[in-house]
Amino acid sequence: MDIDEARTRFAVLRTKDSAVPTEELDAIWAVLPTVRVEEILGEWRGGEFDTGHPLNGRLPKLGWYGKTFNSPEDAKPLMMRREDGTLYSDTELGKGEASLWTVEFRGESTATMVYDGQPVFDHFKAVDDRTLMGIMNGKDMGGLFYYFFLERV
Repeated sequence: MDIDEARTRFAVLRTKDSAVPTEELDAIWAVLPTVRVEEILGEWRGGEFDTGHPLNGRLPKLGWYGKTFNSPEDAKPLMMRREDGTLYSDTELGKGEASLWTVEFRGESTATMVYDGQPVFDHFKAVDDRTLMGIMNGKDMGGLFYYFFLERV
């Protein structure tokens, strides 16, 4: 698969209402370019791929809006939307906030969000200049990855 095929397939899978095979997402991930921390600073609206992961559906039900990266030391992983429309960082659910680092994942060094209060990492790669693909992994996730995407606000 080349980068154009990966972007096309990503766009299709992103809108899919049924289960998405992790093998397809892994194939897309493999060809996407890595990103540097300074390239992803800003506000991002989030969405998820339904892979059957235990987190699937839970974050949207709780009002998850996306992520905000103000600086490498100030990352907000769980930006939520209140009923009145205002956004806030849910530090209780996220057990704090996070920071951004360059971390090796699957043999490549890429921008990664490291949660402050739990053993969780969100690794990022670029789909295009406005879209990131993310893979969340962590110590307490039973070896399962949570696949998601972010779109620059």
